Order: sequence, then structure tokens, then C-alpha cells
Amino acid sequence: MISLHRAADRYRGGDLAAGIESLHALSFGHFYDPDNLRFGPVLACNEERLAPGAGFDEHPHSHTEIVTWVVEGELTHRDSTGRRTLVRPGDVQYLGAGDGVRHEERNEGPGPLVFVQMWLAPLTPGGEAAYDVARAVAARYELPGAGAVLHVARPAAGQRVPLPPHCYVHVVRGELALGARELGPGDSVRAARESGHALVAAGDAEVLVWEFAERPDR
Repeated sequence: MISLHRAADRYRGGDLAAGIESLHALSFGHFYDPDNLRFGPVLACNEERLAPGAGFDEHPHSHTEIVTWVVEGELTHRDSTGRRTLVRPGDVQYLGAGDGVRHEERNEGPGPLVFVQMWLAPLTPGGEAAYDVARAVAARYELPGAGAVLHVARPAAGQRVPLPPHCYVHVVRGELALGARELGPGDSVRAARESGHALVAAGDAEVLVWEFAERPDR
């Protein structure tokens, strides 16, 4: 099974009056679709756009592996441990919520902030909260707590991005082709029990590819 999901079909959320625009690829909050609850361990893939000064006030998480990829601008992260971190394009921020953690995310910079936040189900719920920022990730980031690996691909025109048999793909920027189908920013691909597929870049592009060890349930 391999399926293509368009950016235009994402659920639109956030609070535009507060400078927050959210685009959800899977069911999220009051956007409920019983046929689009998750894919493998991926529970959410949200595109967030924050105006200067805007942000998400402190809120709780539990039993979730949260990975954030900044596309543009600078993300300020604070959490209940007293930690304050700046996350920039190319960095991978990881928050393992464990039994519970509280955090806030804000745009304290002068320009717009765009980031992709992905929530994954842990293999074993609970435990201590964990945090990590990997700076300037070039190719991959392992997430053993969810049985997944994040591959970061930045192909030039004509270059191929092979897809693992079980994967979730998010196009960050650029244009690519999957066979005869064209993909653009915000589009995603979901694959299970597939082999031999690859994206081909039409020009410079950036793609996030989650590889799963096991076949996705949906």
C-alpha cells in the first residue's frame, strides 16, 4: 500500500487572530476522522506557522515522543524542568513526554517561524521525560523509543530519494515526483509493505522520511 496525501487536504487549525496557523495531516483535537487517526507510530504531523510574538502557552504531554523540525525562523522552547532552548533550521528537537511533562513553544524572533512537529507513539508508555536537541542534522536521527528513524533528504534536481518499505514522508520544500505523481510542499506519502519506490527531485528539495521497523497498522 502506498498513498499520497495533499497539503490542501490538511485540517486547518490554530488561532489566526493570535498569529497561529496549524495544518494537521492526521486527526488532531476537534478535527476527528476515524479513518485518519495515525499511520504506524505517527500520531500527528503538524505544520505550524507562528507570527512574531505568537506561541503555544505551557501545556502538558504524556506518553508521546515529540520531534520538531524548524523550517524557518527560531523556536524558543521552555519546559517544566526549567530548560530554555533555541531551535533553528536543521536542528532536530526531541521531547519524550514519559509519564508527563509541560512545555511551551514561542516565536520570540523578529520574523515568522515555521516548523513541522511530529508526534509518535512510544513502544513502551511512561517513564521519565527526556529532552534532546541534535544540531545541524545532516542525514538521520534515530528514535528508538518509537522504533523509528528520521531520514533528512536534501536532493538536487534529478536525484532520487529511495523510500523504505514502511515509511511516512513529509515534503518540506521543493517539487518531487513519485512515479507519474507530482509532490510539493506539505504533501505526504504513506507506504507499507512497499519496495523499489523513490522520489525524484525536480530541483532543490527537502524531505523528511520516517522509517519504521514494523509494518504500520494503518
